Amino acid sequence: MKKLVSLALVSAMGLSLLAGCGGGKPAESAAPADSSAPAAEGFNLNVCVASEPQTIDPALSSSVDGTIMTQHMFEGLMKWADSGEAVEGVSNATQAKLVEGQAKSYEKKDNGDGTVTYTFKLRDDIKWSDGKDVTAGDFVYAWRRLATPATAADYCYMIDMVKNYDVVNAGTPTGEMETVKDADGNEVQQEKMDYADPSELGVSAPDDKTFVVELTYDCPYFLEVCAFPATLPVREDVVSANPDGWTHDVATYISNGAYTLTQWDHNAQIVMAKNEHYYDADKMGPDTITFKLMDNDNAILTSYNSGELDFIENVPVDEIPTLLGDGKLSIVPYIGTYYVCYNTEAAPFDDWRVRKAFTLAIDSQYIVENVTQTGQLPATGFVPSGVSDVDATADFRTVGGDYWTAPTTDEQYQKNVAEAKQLLADAGYPDGAGFPTVTYTYNTNDNHKKIGEALQQQWQTALGVSVKLENQDWSVFLENRKQGNYQIARNGWIADYNDPISFLDMWLTGGGNNDAQYSNADYDAAIAEAKSTADPAARMAAMHKAEDQIIGKDWALGPIYFYTQKYMLNDAVKGMYYTPLGYFFFGNTTKG
Repeated sequence: MKKLVSLALVSAMGLSLLAGCGGGKPAESAAPADSSAPAAEGFNLNVCVASEPQTIDPALSSSVDGTIMTQHMFEGLMKWADSGEAVEGVSNATQAKLVEGQAKSYEKKDNGDGTVTYTFKLRDDIKWSDGKDVTAGDFVYAWRRLATPATAADYCYMIDMVKNYDVVNAGTPTGEMETVKDADGNEVQQEKMDYADPSELGVSAPDDKTFVVELTYDCPYFLEVCAFPATLPVREDVVSANPDGWTHDVATYISNGAYTLTQWDHNAQIVMAKNEHYYDADKMGPDTITFKLMDNDNAILTSYNSGELDFIENVPVDEIPTLLGDGKLSIVPYIGTYYVCYNTEAAPFDDWRVRKAFTLAIDSQYIVENVTQTGQLPATGFVPSGVSDVDATADFRTVGGDYWTAPTTDEQYQKNVAEAKQLLADAGYPDGAGFPTVTYTYNTNDNHKKIGEALQQQWQTALGVSVKLENQDWSVFLENRKQGNYQIARNGWIADYNDPISFLDMWLTGGGNNDAQYSNADYDAAIAEAKSTADPAARMAAMHKAEDQIIGKDWALGPIYFYTQKYMLNDAVKGMYYTPLGYFFFGNTTKG
């Protein structure tokens, strides 16, 4: 069955949204932009969504900023296109809808045993930026590369519904033990695994224009996966020639999307120009799109006000009320959760009572009213409002209920604090006595800094503990969080698609985006159940069970608020479109 999947229905339900991510995936990081490069002739759009991205390898990117960039330079089987429908609450952006991209059509076959097969027919006019034809074999290579453990892609699990993904990526236990080195270089014993060859993954190319995918179950969000950056095609000859460096050289960053990389001045700017070989090149707006790489909110706003930037996401916190009052700052739905990530493997946060105490001591109402100030809602769970339940008209958060009462009044906050203090005392730290000084880590950004300062004061006042603050550059912060080199860290996750599993399967034991280092066999079993059943009601019940475990029992995360997205756009720029997954698209814009 062929269909268009529109996110109009998502915003109609009143979403909030991935800092994530994670991703999943907030977008912020490094240094002031270098404006010394000469301007190109024609229409040149200048935007700022973050500082230096950790990577622009489609398979390895796990942040929203990297995703926005790669989606302008690569295109998947499916893509996000302009629906022409207005985004709720603003007049300067339209909504995205899911349509065929490199594929001209697809068929879905129910195999009668719970499995399904998708067959995609590729367009005849698709080419790489060096003029070579894009083939179905390029997709086979990219999907196998994503699943291969050696690639170490955080988002490898994005295709875990594909036949034989498990034996390719996780392997099969052999019953033998082997000695390996852990992240700290220490020798440890672990069971030896037998990994299937990537060729056994359930993807194939019967010919250059046909790509076949075999799924172990009827995944309801599979077509959105086919537009996700991790599944975008890459060229085997290019990647294999320089696996670690192909993305850093404009000569080897061969892409198949509407734009191609022409310049990367690290910590300053990424410049992309129209790909003359793209099938719709004559329909694209900007001749170049320059992503300025900045993390100083004052400098970003100054550059916007001077006309150097046409679009920005981050502004100084103190300027938000004025910008909202003047109608210059736009607020749109965003499916995601801003939260505290605890290192569950290291004391003192290896105790669920400590984690719950820290979570209950957060005055989220104060933070959204006095710090963020852009319509965020205090979180009372991890999966945010706006994500559908079994019935598409029902909300997963509403059905799942609240794990604690939001501190909308001072009386309620004091009740939360009283419970938090008792939990900390039960853990052996009455009134904070004996509790070690801990460090809260965040990436360099004015908003994150002010939230960190608010958390520091709330924890110290409510619990009698001492908390230090530490900021790090974006790429360093991401790597330290991934490796578990922190105690408490700010985190955020934006949906990859409108389904609760986008917020839940990342916490599987050993998961690439499992920054909390969380591991629970009951949780893993609930996620496995959700991913193995064809019954929508049973699937949703398993996901509620999983959230009950990770939040209601283990308190592995400290959700603070459900996102909204803010931005400023030059009034002269028209044609930008957006999804509540956090993606802005600039390829159709005009200016004048």
